[in-house]
Formats: sequence, C-alpha cells, structure tokens
Amino acid sequence: MKNKGLKGLAISLVAVLGLAACGSDSGTSDTTMPAADPQAGAGMTIGLLYDITGRGDKSFNDAAAAGYDKAMAEFPGATFIESAPTGDEDRAERLQTMIDQGAGLIVCVGFLWTKDCTEGALAHPEISFAIIDDVIDAPNAVSLLFKEAEGSFLVGYAAALKSTTGKIGFIGGVRTDGIGKFEAGFKAGVTAANPSATVEVKYATEPPDFSGFNDPAKGKSIAASMYSSGIDVIYHAAGGTGAGLFAAAMESGKAPGEIWAIGVDSDQYQSVAAENGKDYILTSMLKRVDVATYEAMKAYLTGAPLSGTMIFDLSKDGVGYSASNSAVSDIADKLEAIKAEIISGAISVPEKP
Repeated sequence: MKNKGLKGLAISLVAVLGLAACGSDSGTSDTTMPAADPQAGAGMTIGLLYDITGRGDKSFNDAAAAGYDKAMAEFPGATFIESAPTGDEDRAERLQTMIDQGAGLIVCVGFLWTKDCTEGALAHPEISFAIIDDVIDAPNAVSLLFKEAEGSFLVGYAAALKSTTGKIGFIGGVRTDGIGKFEAGFKAGVTAANPSATVEVKYATEPPDFSGFNDPAKGKSIAASMYSSGIDVIYHAAGGTGAGLFAAAMESGKAPGEIWAIGVDSDQYQSVAAENGKDYILTSMLKRVDVATYEAMKAYLTGAPLSGTMIFDLSKDGVGYSASNSAVSDIADKLEAIKAEIISGAISVPEKP
C-alpha cells in the first residue's frame, strides 16, 4: 500500500477496543471517544461508498455495512446513505451524487476509491472523508489501514497445522501491493508451522483488470484445480470471488476436514449459508472494517475531528482469526501462542511476497 504524506498529520480518531493510532511522527492525541449519544448527529448526513458489488459479498463490503448499520442504529437523528459503483466508470458519478445529497462525511471502502475520494476531499474541504485501505493526503480526511499480514500469518499457521498433504493454496483477487500483504503473511505462517509445506499462489486477475474481486466462477475454477492437485487447505483474499472457493469445496466430493477453505475480512463461517459451503470454512482472517467504519462515523457525529491515519493491528484486535468453527479448538492454544509472539515482536511478519 502507498504510504504518502503521513508525517506531520494530526491523528484525531481513536477507536474502540483501545485501537492505537499509528503512522505519524508528530504528537498524538489518545483522548477516548465519547460514548454514542442518540441525540448526536441530528440533521447530519453520512455516506458510505462501497467497493464494487456493495452489500452481499459476505466479506469486505459486508464488514463495512455492519459498521454502517451499527452507527445508523445508534444515531437515529442522522441521515445515512449508501451506494456502490458498478465499475470504475461510475465511481466519480456516485461520489458526486453523495456530495449533492449533502453528506458531511463520506466513507470510501477500498483502495480503488483513492483517486476519486482524494479529488473530492481536495475540492470540498467542508466535507470530511475517510478511506479504508489507502491514504488520502488532505487535512479533512482520515485513512484507515490494517496489518493484514499479521492476521494472515495466523491463518497460514492454522492451515499448515490442519493440512495432511502439506500442499496449501492461496487465491488473491487482484495482484496488488495490498493483497500481497495477505499472501506474504499467509505464506510466512505456513512456513513457520511446517517448513516443508508448499503454497501455490493464484490470482484471479492482474491490474488493470479488477474484476478479480467479484468473479465467483473464476474463484471456483482456480480452487477446483487446486483441490484436484492435492491441495487440501485454501485461503482466499478475493472479495466476492471467494464464494467460488466455497462452492468448489462443496463440489470436490470430499468432506469437511478432508479439505478446508479459509475466509477473509469477516467471519465467513457465520455469514455463509450451509448450502453455500459454510461447513468447509475452517476459520477466517478477521479484518475489523466494521470497527473502522463505525468509529469514523461516530467521530463525525459526535464532533471529533477527522484527520491523519490509523493502523488497526493484531495487538489491538484490529485483525485476527475466527474461532466460530469448533474445528479450530484443538489448535487454538498454538495460535494464541503465535499471536503473542507476533505482538511481542518475537516474530516479524513480512508484508511483501
């Protein structure tokens, strides 16, 4: 991910769960955010711009939607609007529509919004902006970043512990620096648990084709090929394309436990229906986009300034792994021990493949 213009920016947003603000060389403010006041935000408007597909991807966008829904429930006096582009060609139009609707804060979900939302922030200093997974270098914007490699290391470690073949797969949506962090952390985790294990890496598409984040058929084809080659655990960082991984697992002819899939962003064992492959989901790499989205909205509605950058990491539960599937219980102690070593600095997690 790009890391431009962070030095000297004031860090003003402090998240729940004690999430620390990082990434600035200047002084920081650790004032705790006020509790939600239902009367706060009356007459104010907040907008959420999803990435392509919007709600219903059971992953990245749905995590943002959860934060949006929480804010909407806690601040009934405010107006909330949401929108999703159909492709890159209508991003600017969607953003302008939200500006015209009077949004005072616009939360942009994903790095594909960087260009349009940066231009919007610079052209409209009276509007606050927040972006997830990239940086907007403007005084009226806050950038919400995550240590995806740390969470991916943990699910990579889990994959290696559960694999019986020592052959593991990774499916990325689009080969970008951001998705490379998932890949790098995952491979490092696999190797830490089993140095002799191998990880096959496939991407659905290459830039400038970003359809790889919403192509379940492509995900299914890649996963089916991996499973048939003897790979028995596959992790995806591919948005809606990941639905194809779960479908391939179901159609493999093998039972849960013989093969596994690993989800991403939200707890996909909880969000994916049984008929869509839930039982094959060993765990998910949790990326608390819901927390980041909610905290940005709460800050705006309660009058806290929004600027600078925040990094949500493993030490503050900004990333992690899900344990809703009991199949993880027998390795939970090992995963917690590895988590502690990452937090202490005993394990250094790479961010580049």
